[in-house]
Amino acid sequence: MALKPLHDRVLVRRTESDEKTAGGLIIPETAKEKPAEGIIVACGEGARKDSGELIDMAVSAGDKVLFGKWSGTEVTVDGEELLMMKESDILGIITDDAA
Repeated sequence: MALKPLHDRVLVRRTESDEKTAGGLIIPETAKEKPAEGIIVACGEGARKDSGELIDMAVSAGDKVLFGKWSGTEVTVDGEELLMMKESDILGIITDDAA
């Protein structure tokens, strides 16, 4: 089953958090927080203005993004836990550029 988001919604796969702290301590599974980073799996077409004109999405499939801790709705697609959220819930796109 494939799931295509509608309007200005995106489907996000959370990225796994680190198993250890910077000091080398191992974090048990029960103490881990859900990560607030993920990879966009699919995007809708975008929102529409009152005039009906389409507003393009600022993100696309494959982008690594940062989102709020409580953002989105958890959905299960083909046995995989994903998040469905509005584009406005995304705080930023993470790039590997060293500036």
